[in-house]
Amino acid sequence: MRDPYTILGVPKTANADDIKKAFRRLAKKYHPDQNPDDPKAKEKFAEASAANEILGDEKKRGQFDRGEIDAEGKPRGFEGVGPGGFGGGRGGGAGFEGFEFNMGGGRAGGGFDPSDIFADLFGGKARGRARPQQQAAPKGEDFTGTVTISLLDSVRGTKTNVSLPTGRTLEVKVPAGVEDGRQIRLKGQGQASRWGGEPGDAMITIKVAKHPFFKIDGHDLRLDLPITLYEAVLGGKLQAPTLDGAVELSIPPHSNGGRTLRLRGKGLPGKDGHVGDLFVTLRLVLPEKLDADLETVMRRMKSDHPYDPRKGMV
Repeated sequence: MRDPYTILGVPKTANADDIKKAFRRLAKKYHPDQNPDDPKAKEKFAEASAANEILGDEKKRGQFDRGEIDAEGKPRGFEGVGPGGFGGGRGGGAGFEGFEFNMGGGRAGGGFDPSDIFADLFGGKARGRARPQQQAAPKGEDFTGTVTISLLDSVRGTKTNVSLPTGRTLEVKVPAGVEDGRQIRLKGQGQASRWGGEPGDAMITIKVAKHPFFKIDGHDLRLDLPITLYEAVLGGKLQAPTLDGAVELSIPPHSNGGRTLRLRGKGLPGKDGHVGDLFVTLRLVLPEKLDADLETVMRRMKSDHPYDPRKGMV
């Protein structure tokens, strides 16, 4: 094996940081995954790794500089001993006949962690003991997008189109009962991998548009329903909107504005099959035009039947 200083391209006066930088540069350049069609890259990568085994370890480097071990880490004077004899095996877990590189089990000499190299190559995903040839290529990046649907479509389910950053348009199937803010994953519809791995996914966030009448409260719906003065006083039956169409709602006599009535099962469906309710709050609305007869009745009521709904508040 050649002189490790020559292999890494550093002088004998190089410090630990210089050696680490030199090895990182060569490892990134000759890593087999970077050069799948170049058989010599594997040899150069193994050679650089072996050189780093010596120079990257302060103790071994000192032994080499003093002539106590050779470029392969074997004690001088025992070169003739075979692989099964004294000094025949390599230290540090790097055996290059089978090209197995120890990326786990501890750091190489000098505090250098070989997994740092693969973190640079593969976005930090290469960790633990692994053979470089078998390292799975990273996926491509995920796309993110948002699509807005109506409240009724969120209940019934729908299909809608979403445009990706690549310019492609995808049809998204929105399931019935989807909640505002839920994400739908479209597998394999993201960015292509630069390393030949699987493409990323498209992550689509569903937004439910505000409804002109209904407000969402968990799985319940709330509705402000305008009523007339005579409906509040006399009561009666009137039409109230729901997501399933209009229903008949009974208003009890002498209903105050702000009173809330419940329509069971007219809310939003939940994952467990439970359906929320619709809460209808009555809002008293006076006629837009002045009504002389109404004013006369109110003056008589004020005079003959006064009452104070704010009693005890002030």
